Amino acid sequence: MAGGGFDDRRGARAHLYEYKITWYFIFSCIIAATGGSLFGYDLGVSGGVTSMDDFLKIFFPKVYSRKQEHLKETDYCKYDNQILTLFTSSLYFAALISTFGASHVTRNKGRKASILCGAVSFFLGAVLNASAKNIAMLIIGRCLLGVGIGFSNQAVPLYLSEMAPAKIRGAVNQLFQLTTCLGVLIANLVNYATAQIHPWGWRLSLGLAAIPAVLMFVGGLFLPETPNSLVEQGKLEKAREILEKVRGTSKVDAEFADLIDASNEAKAIENPFGNLLERKNRPQLVIGALAIPAFQQLTGMNTILFYAPVIFQSLGFGSGASLYSSVITGGALVVGALMSMSFVDKFGRRAFFLEAGVEMICVMVAVAITLALKFGQGVVLPKGIGIFLVIIICIFVLAYGRSWGPLGWLVPSEIFPLETRSAGQSIVVCVNMIFTALIAQCFLVSLCHLKYGIFLLFAGLIIIMSCFILLLLPETKQVPIEEIYLLWQSHWFWKRYCAPEENGDEFKKEQQV
Repeated sequence: MAGGGFDDRRGARAHLYEYKITWYFIFSCIIAATGGSLFGYDLGVSGGVTSMDDFLKIFFPKVYSRKQEHLKETDYCKYDNQILTLFTSSLYFAALISTFGASHVTRNKGRKASILCGAVSFFLGAVLNASAKNIAMLIIGRCLLGVGIGFSNQAVPLYLSEMAPAKIRGAVNQLFQLTTCLGVLIANLVNYATAQIHPWGWRLSLGLAAIPAVLMFVGGLFLPETPNSLVEQGKLEKAREILEKVRGTSKVDAEFADLIDASNEAKAIENPFGNLLERKNRPQLVIGALAIPAFQQLTGMNTILFYAPVIFQSLGFGSGASLYSSVITGGALVVGALMSMSFVDKFGRRAFFLEAGVEMICVMVAVAITLALKFGQGVVLPKGIGIFLVIIICIFVLAYGRSWGPLGWLVPSEIFPLETRSAGQSIVVCVNMIFTALIAQCFLVSLCHLKYGIFLLFAGLIIIMSCFILLLLPETKQVPIEEIYLLWQSHWFWKRYCAPEENGDEFKKEQQV
């Protein structure tokens, strides 16, 4: 059985897979990857818009008044406001709810259908936000954006993983992270430009989100469905045709046979969500559906992005601080994603997780110590310390950008068997959005109370997640997506859950001991 099953007939066919890089394959992956730009643009644009006075005057006049009064608060608490954080987090709550509907569409109608649905919803949300007259319109627009992100984040990583040959699957899947980072960077540049346009610059920032949605929809109309999905829908001739076009060769018998075997087993599963809870799927549930998407949001990346403008202001950049910090951190994310794309299929997933984890722990501890000594009393940081913090922030962003950022989407998308793949990915998106929303909602108030201690908390969490990767995640580089299950059967811990059927008697004896 594919990933998590126990039929070993396909265990020796991976070496028979053949492929060439074709323009058809490149076009398909680039168009699908634009789904990441939806997520990235919103991540980048929302923070900038909520800091624009013209926006605050219309929707959050109390916040605007408070901002103008210059209340005497410590630096840790000056941004503590639950109204604005709710505006941000509402999108993620909508995304996590919509992902269950996205799972049904992805499984029964195909990955392409989910991509198109996501583009339409995101477009409508962008238009509604740009024309908003009151908070109700704004929140409804945010929810539509969330639905679009829920659908695209559910379908795009799956699409890229299924279309990619095993040997370059890591690099191809990370196109999603690359376009997300580019979306963040472009949104920050847009915000800087529109902040100079009064009083409607914020509308332009929000409305321009429609552009990636249009590109994704128009391009999506010409996208082929993945061979995996077509086989799952019983369209075998079409699946074979697409597989040959994507691989650039007619010698796809071995890979096509694996797809059919996986599909036959998947059809026997009436309840994929329930199937995820079965013992044989324990590794995918724990690692892919729960741990990695949660850990991705618990790295503390949001704290670094939050503090960047404050630090740059201390260096004397003045009103342009947000631009400089956003461009530098956004640029570092893009560089990190390119590094990961270039080397993840050579050095492996575990190497990037662990190496970057050490860097991130060191940076968090250094930031905590520095802020404990020099920050929090309304005193401007000395220039030398500010430069030091800028350097280590770039180190942190680069580390995240090549590890938990892209791999947080790559690894879950490649470890689920076909029968639970859409259900598993929906849980991945759901868990990711839950923790994104909770951190967006709780970070500022936590910062106000914990002060520099919050950075030590994140350092401790990164230590825990790095140990988790070291002990429980096998290396998946260059392993065909339908043969990941073999890794669990040979893993020191997971083999107790994923023993082959032919060894069933021994397996039962082991469980009785």
